[in-house]
Amino acid sequence: MAVRIRMKRMGRKHRLFFRICATDSRAPRDGRVIEELGTYDPHVPDTDARTTINGERLKYWLSVGAKPSEKVAILIKKYGPDGIRSAEQQVARERMAAPKAVPDPGPPTFVLKPKREKTEEAPAAAPAAQETAGVEVTAPAEEPAAATQ
Repeated sequence: MAVRIRMKRMGRKHRLFFRICATDSRAPRDGRVIEELGTYDPHVPDTDARTTINGERLKYWLSVGAKPSEKVAILIKKYGPDGIRSAEQQVARERMAAPKAVPDPGPPTFVLKPKREKTEEAPAAAPAAQETAGVEVTAPAEEPAAATQ
């Protein structure tokens, strides 16, 4: 069986994503694979962070005679285990993994003021209701008689 290392297309329209796979050369492009060796995402803004490759398994498949496709050969040359840009790739991966600093928004530019009318009426009405509920109303007997003398 002739084994090729090539890219399997994934994702959706206008948002492609590729898996780097070891597959039988007679299998269709997106068909069954023997083993997945890495990924390639062309939409990642940092060029050096687009590719991930399992170097150990890649070396194995190359040692048993698997032939990479043209595009995968370029990716292996750049980002493989002994790639010419592997150091830059490591730095780019660390940058992507680091948390992004969000600047402090500062004080708000506009603050809504609470409505004064409703807040004043509610507390004023509540104590008056409490006073009338707690006091017993009785008619004084002597006050009208004292007023006549």
